[in-house]
Amino acid sequence: MSALDGLDERQREAASVLRGPVAVLAGAGTGKTRVITHRIAHGVETGAYTPSRVMAVTFTAKAAGELRGRLRRLGVEGVAARTFHAAALSQLGFFWPTLAGAPAPAIVDNKVRLLAQAVESLRMRPDTATLRDIASEIEWRKVSMLSIDEAVGRGRVVGKLPPSTLADIMRAYETLKDERRQLDFEDVLLACAGMLEAEPRVAAAVHEQYRHFTVDEFQDVSPLQNRLLELWLGDRKDLCVVGDASQTIYSFAGADQKYLLEFERRYPDATVVRLETNYRSAGPMLAAANALMRGRSGALELTPARAHPAAEPPLVTAYETETDEAAGIARRVAARIAEGESPQDIAVLYRANAQSAVLLSALAAAGVATTTLGGKRFFDMPEVRQAILALRGAAVAPNDLGFLPTVRDVLRSLGFREDPPEAGGALRDGWEARRALLRLAEEAPPGMTLRVFSDQLLARAKDQHEPTLQTVTLSTLHAAKGLEWPHVYLAGWGEGALPISYAKGFDAIDEERRLAYVGITRAARTLELSWSRTAGRGEREPSRFLGEIGSGILRESAPRAIRGGRRF
Repeated sequence: MSALDGLDERQREAASVLRGPVAVLAGAGTGKTRVITHRIAHGVETGAYTPSRVMAVTFTAKAAGELRGRLRRLGVEGVAARTFHAAALSQLGFFWPTLAGAPAPAIVDNKVRLLAQAVESLRMRPDTATLRDIASEIEWRKVSMLSIDEAVGRGRVVGKLPPSTLADIMRAYETLKDERRQLDFEDVLLACAGMLEAEPRVAAAVHEQYRHFTVDEFQDVSPLQNRLLELWLGDRKDLCVVGDASQTIYSFAGADQKYLLEFERRYPDATVVRLETNYRSAGPMLAAANALMRGRSGALELTPARAHPAAEPPLVTAYETETDEAAGIARRVAARIAEGESPQDIAVLYRANAQSAVLLSALAAAGVATTTLGGKRFFDMPEVRQAILALRGAAVAPNDLGFLPTVRDVLRSLGFREDPPEAGGALRDGWEARRALLRLAEEAPPGMTLRVFSDQLLARAKDQHEPTLQTVTLSTLHAAKGLEWPHVYLAGWGEGALPISYAKGFDAIDEERRLAYVGITRAARTLELSWSRTAGRGEREPSRFLGEIGSGILRESAPRAIRGGRRF
């Protein structure tokens, strides 16, 4: 079998071009990860690539783990699939002792805590929220490659701090960090870039080690990440970038889509392939997504890979209050589960974390178990860590029960019971986690042993390959990027919530539009959007994005759900 088998025409075209520069403009649900991994596998099987000389770069440890897992399934081992930070940290750790005669500096484990200690020298005591905002500003400054004076001169506001005070705090933070011989997360990239620029022998060694580069989610690169990539490449062009400008939703953190949009200008000889066949969503969802982004720079026109004759247009519902909206969503989710849909196939998405509490409460009241993305990682949960330790212990103890009965026995000894506790709260979360471990054991192939099973669990933890819980997912739009569900509910589609109230100006509103696009394109089969006419003591109108998509594409559950008005 060839690594190109099973790819559609455009995917095959992208995966067949093994020498860069290559830009794959991949819309939501068009199979970009499939293209990345099959392209690398095709390069290895044809002898064009040596796996150890390939670096595949992405933005999260989970995405890097997914790349490694897919490559393994294609028979490819040894590719460096890493985040920018992991790759830079590895290079610093390797070269720093030789250059400096000492180990690399330690990494700051808590930027906010270090900031709090730094501002004590200025006789200030900002609250934790302000410290977090300052930490975010420090991160933005560094990934944007700006000096402190340049950053504060841009006029970005942090609480009520005058620019001069913000600059003093930033300098105090850098001074304390240097005194303690530490690097923060962004310093890792800066130090690696500086090392490559200043030390020709280091640059030569890196260029010799890595010959072929692939960068996923290229629309999210910052100026600093792009500079580091340039240094890794040197004067070579063997680069494949994959991205979608319509999903640039991290501009506030320094992401700049211009590197994707201007790729052809920088590399006039680049091969550019557009992936616009969507394998995820039914036509009505894609019609809404296309309408929202039409005319925007770099927008792709998505088409469904297959017909969905029974698919209905997205439904829009207006509620009187946010509490009513949460209760309405909970009722509809509970009804869908009662009709036989699996909870894991359902997601409720929202713009800001503050919206989650009322939704969690309403879903728990409706008896719906939930998992919130961005909470504690599955393999960091005490119930999971305890279970893995117990399973490893049982693996060395003789017993005649067999694999699956022993797993059940171990979990029962830790408090697991077949009947779940009520939805909501830590007890239910722990039960769902242990049930997920049992489900993995039930799905294991014949001949599985406790030793192999527990080793596989540790490998999954390393790659952040978390099992699917039998729960409804709650998530912000940011955290939901890259994921998908058959049924999606988008809450809070009112002015002031989406776009959020502090989004001012064309660029900020356009970022909110891209967030809305990400939300719509998470849905495979059904999509419901909702908003509330009041928020606190204020009144709210429907999101302008509903009007931009239009009633010709969206369904209204009652009159004026899209256009507003005080009553249905």
